[in-house]
Amino acid sequence: MELDDLRDVATEGNAARIHDETARLHGSETAVEYHGTTYTHDQLREESAHFAGGLADLGVEPGDVMLVYLPNCPEYIVGSLGAMKAGVAVSPVNPQYRRRELAYQLEDTDASAVLTHAMLLPHLREGLEEIDWDPVLIGVGSTDDDVEMFSEVRGEQTLVERADDDVALLPYTSGTTGKPKGVQLTHRNFRAQMYATLSQSSNEIEPEEVRSLVWLPLYHITGFTHTAWQPLVGGGRIYLRSAANWDGDAAMELMEQAEITHYVGVTAMYVDMVNSDSFGEYDLSSLVTAGEGGAKMSVAVQEKFEEVAGVDMGEGYGLTETHGATHSQSGSSFGLIHGTIGQPLRMTDCKVVDASGEEVPPGEEGELLVRGPQVMKGYHNMPEATEAAFTEHGYFRTGDIARRDENNYYEIVDRKKHMINTAGYNVYPSELEELLAEHEAVAEGAVVGVPDERRNEVPKAFVVPAPGVEPGEDVTAEEITEFFLDNVAAYKHPREVEFVEELPRTTSGKIQKYKLEQHHEE
Repeated sequence: MELDDLRDVATEGNAARIHDETARLHGSETAVEYHGTTYTHDQLREESAHFAGGLADLGVEPGDVMLVYLPNCPEYIVGSLGAMKAGVAVSPVNPQYRRRELAYQLEDTDASAVLTHAMLLPHLREGLEEIDWDPVLIGVGSTDDDVEMFSEVRGEQTLVERADDDVALLPYTSGTTGKPKGVQLTHRNFRAQMYATLSQSSNEIEPEEVRSLVWLPLYHITGFTHTAWQPLVGGGRIYLRSAANWDGDAAMELMEQAEITHYVGVTAMYVDMVNSDSFGEYDLSSLVTAGEGGAKMSVAVQEKFEEVAGVDMGEGYGLTETHGATHSQSGSSFGLIHGTIGQPLRMTDCKVVDASGEEVPPGEEGELLVRGPQVMKGYHNMPEATEAAFTEHGYFRTGDIARRDENNYYEIVDRKKHMINTAGYNVYPSELEELLAEHEAVAEGAVVGVPDERRNEVPKAFVVPAPGVEPGEDVTAEEITEFFLDNVAAYKHPREVEFVEELPRTTSGKIQKYKLEQHHEE
């Protein structure tokens, strides 16, 4: 596919037009495969347009928000594209979320509709009851009377015009304070990211020949943007699998059988594959690109995978606020240089600055700032946070420490303060600490990241018992763990709980988390 074919049709307005042009050129080709169920590009175009009309018939209007609370499945793709065609912003929800997390996102978005799955309905209902919310419920596999069946939400084929600055996606990401922020990604952001990543992708294969294995969750910006929509817009094919059912052997078997060309995974996925007894028995030679993100991978794991698969693993960099990638090794001037995130995408302007905001020379460390058409409009209903996130010249402050070399290759040196990266998921301790404070047996607590061989790091909670509470008798570590599991997504819960008499503090009263980390290592 020539990129000019897309640009001629979709240079402004509703970004969903991009895939309509893809369907015109590759309509009969398979677009989505899910455990034997397939959609062609024509079917994806038609079904999404009917779903858009069905949303309108249900009273969901342009400018409204629809939460997508689903595991990876074809309905996720059809529903998201259909909502965009209806002019409705898509707000992805982690399918591991439970009552309090759902209630927050429902209320903060003022959601008019929720697309969900029958198995997730009980959790959704708990969240709705907490805030007395009554959106339109659309269910996959549900026969409840108050839920519209996804297969029956069909109306006249619809595509609503939208302005470049209208919000297309509203994913949520936790800030350094732990309070979730809605990230306003516009139709312009979506188009810019699709064009940039397609134009800078590998020249070893045509876009329509791409076969992408999507095992990363679609609620995550990398899974949604780069492993799913980028291949689809190029006319390629995606193989969807649920992140909850990850299996390293099954992944390698599918790579061999389907001749997968593109795969992006987090460190834990690659660790599982190379540590499998069957590693080396599968033919992975079809891979053209293999990407990794979320955390630094051990050199030993990377080298072992590269040797067996016969493909160099590339890294990139991006954020929810940038609709995915701002840097990539793929398409960079001098190819893959391990340890770096490659060069900026062609549309991306970035620099590394010191504490005063002055740009530092190559080789020196500082905060990475980025600017480009893929960078978010702002944070939803958070004008002060939006203002703080940008410099006076429109650069977005990533909060990550980086350096660049003479060839303009960038390297991420450190990450946002206190953030815990566990198997590719970002966990912010303050959210867990606020929850911990609600437990009647807890006076106060602190959460830090501790090393973990498989997941890179995991949360650990240090707990000061409430007065009169005896650890082991009145409260146990297991009870604290269960308290977390009942209230937040499972990946967030501390894998260790240690009771302490007090928390180390500075003279101003701030908790010295580095001392807790040192204590764990002793």
